Amino acid sequence: MIVAIDTLSLSKQHANTGTYAYSRNLLKRCLRFAETSTPGIKFHAFVDPNDNWAINGFASPFLKVHETRILARTRFWCLGGMALSTSLVRPDVVFLPTAHVSIPGPFAPVVTTILDAMPRLLPSDLVARGRQLHWMTWVNAKLASRIITISSCSKRDLVELYGLDPGTVEVIYLGYDKRLYNDAPPNAEDSAALLTRLGIRRPFVLHHGTVQLRKNPVRLIQAWDRMVGRRKCPDTHLVLAGMLGRGHEEILKVREASPNREHIVLTGALPDVELAALVKNASLCVIPSLYEGFCLPMVEAMACGVPTIASNSSCIPEVSGGILEYFDPLSVDEMAQAIGRALEDSDLRERLRRRGLARAAEFSWERCARETLHVLVSAAEHGPKHSVASRF
Repeated sequence: MIVAIDTLSLSKQHANTGTYAYSRNLLKRCLRFAETSTPGIKFHAFVDPNDNWAINGFASPFLKVHETRILARTRFWCLGGMALSTSLVRPDVVFLPTAHVSIPGPFAPVVTTILDAMPRLLPSDLVARGRQLHWMTWVNAKLASRIITISSCSKRDLVELYGLDPGTVEVIYLGYDKRLYNDAPPNAEDSAALLTRLGIRRPFVLHHGTVQLRKNPVRLIQAWDRMVGRRKCPDTHLVLAGMLGRGHEEILKVREASPNREHIVLTGALPDVELAALVKNASLCVIPSLYEGFCLPMVEAMACGVPTIASNSSCIPEVSGGILEYFDPLSVDEMAQAIGRALEDSDLRERLRRRGLARAAEFSWERCARETLHVLVSAAEHGPKHSVASRF
């Protein structure tokens, strides 16, 4: 069986994004399963000769990489170049790891991953290129024989907003890097050097992920100020770890206006090893997001045994298994109270730590790859259910 996979999401321009991490981890694990448990499957992927992601860790007899300069012309690739390139390898199924990239051709059944419905649900100030992404999602959803999404919440949103047949949408949870995110104690010397360099004193409360408006850091800073004012926590820091994203100008203004700005640290983007060490040293992790498709940072914190509290929005209670302490992400006061309770109650923190570890253990990239391969094989065997024209 030949699987043609759109690998534009693995190119340099998408590095440090969620779609890059998803595509990279999934393809690596699929290739391992191809060697051991899925005989007869071969993946065909595409690279720009000047941006060859495949030379790093993807050597496999089950992967054929095709060089094409079309990938350098992103718009042309998305609007027809990918469809033409995949048709030349005569695939049994075409896999698009993200619906926000390329439009497939009508030559084989298509499986596409739609991570969430954010482009349709959230306003433009929270989602970059929202209209374009909504249009691409709609087209790919209509062309796909099968759709993979990453939570039951996202499935409900996609079925409702795009008029999809629920029977064609599969929920497959993401995995995380267990080599980095685990409950092994962090190296004390390295941790001390990292925290000193970043200007962080223990204890600290952490939010990690892109610092953008959708993640709700403005209300988190406001809640932090309110909590500190009530409980007098002069030695505790709030740390926002991650690259600056959409709306960061407003976030920086709110931080600058905070009476506690000296204790609010923005680290910027960190290497994976340092980010994992930072998570392990946190006293508490806060997930205040307005909307998530899966929320990998939450799972990473839980996997490290860090007590975690989170908003009650979108998929967050589902993915966390309903075992955390939750708050309304629109209520600054409720968020402040939740942070204060968690910092003051050692029994609560221990309960969150234990339950978080157990829940995080249920997720893995191996499970994600195995279930994805099952969908790809099923789509190839059964083919498109309808003609392309009938889906619009």
